[in-house]
Amino acid sequence: MSAEEIDALVVGAGPAGLMAAEVLAKAGRSVVVAEAKPSAARKLLMAGKSGLNLTKDEPFEAFLAEYREAAEWLRPMLEAFGPQEVTAWAEVLGQPVFTGSSGRVFPEAMKASPLLRAWLGRTRADMRLRWRWLGFDGSGLRFQTPDGPQVLAPKVTVLALGGGSWARLGSDSAWMPWLQAEGVEVAPISPANMGFRVDWSPHMAKHFGGPVKGCALSAGDRQVRAEFVVSEQGVEGGGIYALYRELREGASLRLDLFPDLSVADLTSRLSRPRGKASLANHLRKTVGLDGVRAALVNEVARPLPSGAALGERLKALTLPVVGPRPLDEAISTAGGVTRAAVDTGLMLRVRPGVFVAGEMLDWEAPTGGYLLTACFATGRWAAEHATRWAKAEDQAPLQAPVARP
Repeated sequence: MSAEEIDALVVGAGPAGLMAAEVLAKAGRSVVVAEAKPSAARKLLMAGKSGLNLTKDEPFEAFLAEYREAAEWLRPMLEAFGPQEVTAWAEVLGQPVFTGSSGRVFPEAMKASPLLRAWLGRTRADMRLRWRWLGFDGSGLRFQTPDGPQVLAPKVTVLALGGGSWARLGSDSAWMPWLQAEGVEVAPISPANMGFRVDWSPHMAKHFGGPVKGCALSAGDRQVRAEFVVSEQGVEGGGIYALYRELREGASLRLDLFPDLSVADLTSRLSRPRGKASLANHLRKTVGLDGVRAALVNEVARPLPSGAALGERLKALTLPVVGPRPLDEAISTAGGVTRAAVDTGLMLRVRPGVFVAGEMLDWEAPTGGYLLTACFATGRWAAEHATRWAKAEDQAPLQAPVARP
């Protein structure tokens, strides 16, 4: 099959891919974007349904630290396009932002669709939808398209195919064996920012979907003050996602229902005369324990002790998590193309001219704006270096030494 020769190719129209396409086009490259789904950025649109958290407004070193082992690898990329740059970029697209009390930055529209429309309108690229990448074909890339098999032979390529969660939205990690066959080192994909299973008793059913507020959660050496949700499958939500790495590695999930009170304070309140009140009513009246929080105590802490031991129990409930929810339900994933497999510009060492960006790379971060910011930053970084590489290739014949007689 003859290959269609093109200038620049981006595979994947998610946040990293669209950012790469924007940068390449702005640099004067003629860009083709191949996307397997019928429309672009489906996962971004899904994330934006409950408020599109673009980035986090906090000191840079604190922001960077959330990437943990990958922090120093990502540092130059996030220094070049970090929280301030993301905010300015959104506003240039006509999407003013605001910063919430937690430092999270959102578009005022609180949705992804207005930003995506403006972004696609500004990105000068040939968008080829329902083009699914099927791996390499010699020096080209093979695709299944609505018109049958096609091969593209780009001068330069950016792969931005996502991780391995939410396959129905496009991230299915099907690319892994094709890169491994080329000799690319790829770390196994594992879930990140996911819920955890708990085998609840039938008594918990009426509380499914209920938020647990005003508590502190801890796992391993990490503690957070955040809400979480009790679901039919277990526990999920911000407080759980903040601890997912420790829980994924087997740490116990501990819950302090009264983080602003000491054991002595609780014991003093619980020591008030109970009279004929049931224990449940006594807990409700003296310390405000009711609803889903009371249900959790009944689920995991019975038989309840008395005195100081009860106060200690309420400040250290252990929730019996039995493992993460399935990979496809995770908000994001860990694993992917390793740091050793790419150069400092994110070009594959074994495949010159092919760059990688976004969740395909082996980094992970919690929710709260960190995920999107790193996808934007790596997409830009890969595209900027791809532009330089393509420019050098353009000039190579002109720089060849002239043969002398």
